[in-house]
Amino acid sequence: MKHENTNNLQSQNLQPLSTRMRPTSLAEFIGQSHLLGKGKPLQHAISEGVLHSMILWGPPGTGKTTLAQLMAQQADARFVRLSAIFSGVKDIRKAVDDAVLAKSEHNQATILFIDEIHRFNKAQQDVFLPYVEDGTFILIGATTENPSFELNNALLSRTRVYVLKSLTENELLQVLQTALTDNERGLGHLSLIFPQELQLLLVRGADGDARQVLNLVEIISDLIGDKNNECIVTETLLAEVMQVNLRRFDKQGEAFYDQISALHKSVRGSAPDAALYWFCRLIDGGCDPRYIARRVLRMANEDIGLADPRALPIALDACDVYERLGSPEGELALAQAIVYLACAPKSNAVYLAFGEAMQDAKNHGSLEVPLHIRNAPTHLMKSLGYGKTYRYAHDEPEAYAAGENYFPENLKDRIYYSPTSRGLEAKIAERLTYFRALDKKSK
Repeated sequence: MKHENTNNLQSQNLQPLSTRMRPTSLAEFIGQSHLLGKGKPLQHAISEGVLHSMILWGPPGTGKTTLAQLMAQQADARFVRLSAIFSGVKDIRKAVDDAVLAKSEHNQATILFIDEIHRFNKAQQDVFLPYVEDGTFILIGATTENPSFELNNALLSRTRVYVLKSLTENELLQVLQTALTDNERGLGHLSLIFPQELQLLLVRGADGDARQVLNLVEIISDLIGDKNNECIVTETLLAEVMQVNLRRFDKQGEAFYDQISALHKSVRGSAPDAALYWFCRLIDGGCDPRYIARRVLRMANEDIGLADPRALPIALDACDVYERLGSPEGELALAQAIVYLACAPKSNAVYLAFGEAMQDAKNHGSLEVPLHIRNAPTHLMKSLGYGKTYRYAHDEPEAYAAGENYFPENLKDRIYYSPTSRGLEAKIAERLTYFRALDKKSK
């Protein structure tokens, strides 16, 4: 008996962590409270064991397969899984025959789960129709693609679409911590020391995907091993596992980078003479002018921006001239661009705004697009409320929909871009201030 238990444990350990940690009951299922919360239609159908054909639409790692398996378990139904990538009509026919047999001989219902159902072409999808209609099996299709575009209208009309959402950071942390503390199915036996701040970085990197969280922590556990029951997850190890590119550009010597820094800071500091000197030092030292040209483009974006929108086209033109003429004639075009950039009004407002917006995008993952600004070209999307209360700006006074929100709800009223009082941005600042005053009046 002891030998048998050891074999079972070894067999289980051969399975991926994401498979071992798959919930075995609805009580263990994490996420999708909008579908599985108390009193919700899907929760009621599952708890009562009265199921219907449906399409589960959502991003990877949100629990579509697990949910289908739990439905079959709750309803005491046969669970047959096919993948639209590897299966064809022949496989569907066999599943139908088996379902008919199970129903007639054992009075047992069958749930036919089709993973990646959108991969089936229209003709293959049509095969399901009569069997869904006569109750031969309950069809549960899983898809990451919009059913409106990928599935037959006839199939959609015989199923109900449930939209699954990416898991929140807290939900992913719960998935991670469950795996870290489960001694039987998870990694509890390793006693991993995993600092909370690094756990948060991992779940943010997974972007709402529970399977990705489990895959990443499994890779970490494989790399770190069990060293005296003290396995510490470090920032370096986490970065390696998450494939964060920490490699730096190959250095050409500290003096080279000091001179590039001096050129950039001279332009930023509106010192055209110093900028020209450092440009010439770099050229004289053998620096590739193309490298300097790329840095000039960066200066136009990072330090001038919308204070003078002509700066970027001038920098681009200088790059183009250099490509056409080469050295030494083309270097004059780069010098001209550098002088113009040094003399131009400065603003890093867009640069800062871009950084803040990018940080929010990384920290908050795949927040949903508000329903009112989604496009609704199909009946299903309209029935889900897509675009229902959208206000067409051109039909509003001054072509501005005062008070309208274009952010995800969690980020409502964020302001990233604060234009300066220099150059064209002074005019932009006036316009934005005016619009924000209209927003306040509309509330």
